[in-house]
Amino acid sequence: MSIVSTVHAEEKSLSALPLPGRGLAEHPFLYAGEWDHRHEYQTLFIVRDGKVDWTYSVPIKSTRGTIQEFSDATMLSNGNVVFAYMSGAMLVSPAKKVLWRYDAPAGFEVHVAQPAGTERVMIVENGDPATMKLINITTGVVEKQIQLPTGNPARAHGHFRRARMTSAGTLLAAHMDNNKIAEYDMDGKEVWALAVLSPWAAVRLKNGNTLVTSNRGFVREFDSKGAILWEFTQADAPQFRLFGPQEANRLANGNTVISYWCPGALKDPKDWPGTIQVIEVTPEKKVVWALSAWDAPADLGPATCIQLLDEPGAAERGEQQR
Repeated sequence: MSIVSTVHAEEKSLSALPLPGRGLAEHPFLYAGEWDHRHEYQTLFIVRDGKVDWTYSVPIKSTRGTIQEFSDATMLSNGNVVFAYMSGAMLVSPAKKVLWRYDAPAGFEVHVAQPAGTERVMIVENGDPATMKLINITTGVVEKQIQLPTGNPARAHGHFRRARMTSAGTLLAAHMDNNKIAEYDMDGKEVWALAVLSPWAAVRLKNGNTLVTSNRGFVREFDSKGAILWEFTQADAPQFRLFGPQEANRLANGNTVISYWCPGALKDPKDWPGTIQVIEVTPEKKVVWALSAWDAPADLGPATCIQLLDEPGAAERGEQQR
């Protein structure tokens, strides 16, 4: 048997294993992903009771011909959904009415959109210069902005995928092309930093630690001095083939939910079905939920961000650890 045949046989065997948890019915959740180039439209999903309850779509190509993809999405307690889709950011109502929209200038990209209350949204605009903007969506006024350093100012796509305003009033940013996590005050001064290879996301946890995902295949919890307190990698779940971890959420019960994006490794979309999109693991690294939804009743596409809607707290007040 050839090497290629052996690999396909192993993948088929792994995908045939019964998955822990209840599939789509395990949690109600908001889900979106990057670069589902199988379709002309990119779709954001809300799943409830094991079925798709709501969707919102944007064309995969903008009017300028650039790619549009979901990098960040959050449902507020009032039911509105804010999201970043590379061409800009948007807030839509449950009735799919566009309540606010920000269009990135040519040459710039927006992959971060965090609600700050119900009247403000924080975005990070990749480009030269890269800038964090806190926007009042009722007035359109940019109430605060700070410039962020980048490794390659001309390559906007490689700058940021996730940044978060913290409860301390700082900005925690994952610098993909600078190989570090950095925290800034609202004057743009760096107040803390940690070297991490190709970080995709960073979350300041309620215990003061920082949960980080990396394009190098790991999820790690660091303390303030940079010590690794917890880690999850492919070696911790050999029964599944995992790809690039993107968003990681720390749940109220201590579990961690991680989304895995497969197109970077599997170039042919015919190979995507059967892969694991989302897993939930305990502090002891036991996988209690693994989601693979690529056909009826839901083809969710590649995973980037997931928000569990049964978690306590209002997302717009920063009460969820994601």
